[in-house]
Amino acid sequence: MTGAAAKIVSRRALCRWRAGLAAKGVKVVFTNGCFDILHKGHAVLLEKARRLGGALVVGLNSDDSVRRLKGPSRPLNSEADRAFVLASLSAVDRVCVFGEDTPYELLSELRPDVLAKGGDYRPSEIVGREFAGKTVRVPLVKGRSTTGLVSKIAGKDKSGRGARCC
Repeated sequence: MTGAAAKIVSRRALCRWRAGLAAKGVKVVFTNGCFDILHKGHAVLLEKARRLGGALVVGLNSDDSVRRLKGPSRPLNSEADRAFVLASLSAVDRVCVFGEDTPYELLSELRPDVLAKGGDYRPSEIVGREFAGKTVRVPLVKGRSTTGLVSKIAGKDKSGRGARCC
């Protein structure tokens, strides 16, 4: 397997890969999310997170996890599609799908050097921070969110009123 598909790995393979990088002194950065509709806010987060170390791992919520977190109409894209799109980005070194609602278990095994999350999280709210050497909050791109895009596509703004899409 080559290309983007080769970057999508199991938890076990991810931890082996991470151990090899640690032996070489490479700093591993971790971030996570649903990444249902990839947008500029996601791209900025991933690029900034990648600059924090030598390799970037993205923990991706499974379809079941996204449904529990976002509701029965989500995700819009399957976990296989979301993982492939993320893995195709040059900033991303590995993608690992997790089925829990949070990446706590994955982080307890991976133990990244840096945990990067969006700036909308308070430090105390960042799940698994105790397993990372350092936690960094990345500022959000104003007005960019998957929920906002879904509302716009549905013809409603965040207040529930109709919104002009085009």
